Amino acid sequence: MLPHPLILASTSRYRRALLEKLALPFTCVAPAVDELALPGESAKQLAGRLARAKAQAVGVEHDQTWIIGSDQTCACDDQILGKPGTAQAAFEQLSLLSGRRVDFHTGLCLWQDADHYQLAVETFTVEFRSLTPDQIRRYIEIELPLDCAGSFKNEGLGICLFNGLHGRDPNTLTGLPLILLTDMLAQWGVTLPLQG
Repeated sequence: MLPHPLILASTSRYRRALLEKLALPFTCVAPAVDELALPGESAKQLAGRLARAKAQAVGVEHDQTWIIGSDQTCACDDQILGKPGTAQAAFEQLSLLSGRRVDFHTGLCLWQDADHYQLAVETFTVEFRSLTPDQIRRYIEIELPLDCAGSFKNEGLGICLFNGLHGRDPNTLTGLPLILLTDMLAQWGVTLPLQG
């Protein structure tokens, strides 16, 4: 049993599916957070700040709960890339990333209140193949990765775009570092898997 109800501060279907892997009871609540970067803020700093802000925003409305906040940024040569939203923007992003190493920073916050929370940012590096314009167009047409930072879905066909993946937990790349979350829960006395 968890000592408190668990809320995922997200309506992302990707994060929901990842959290379901841990077989924990949880609900989802959309956080109301402005996701714009602050002047001079790095991609890593932004991911951490937004993870905490999302957890806090939901936590204000829900006493006696544990909130999971997570946010991901994609950075190529210190340029932060967001979700493309359109096929043209996805094409431009993947053209930029072709043949390069790209860092994905995923912030994770496990929140109880302003005095009790854990926050960390985990980085996962993707090494892209050199992609032709036709490859990029075909990929976008097939998978429509318009709601994904970096314009790909690594859990699907996006895997064919890579030469290599470098990081501790591949779930980090999809948007929720489960190994890190398991560590955080253990620090608060919850050992997974839970007893049935």
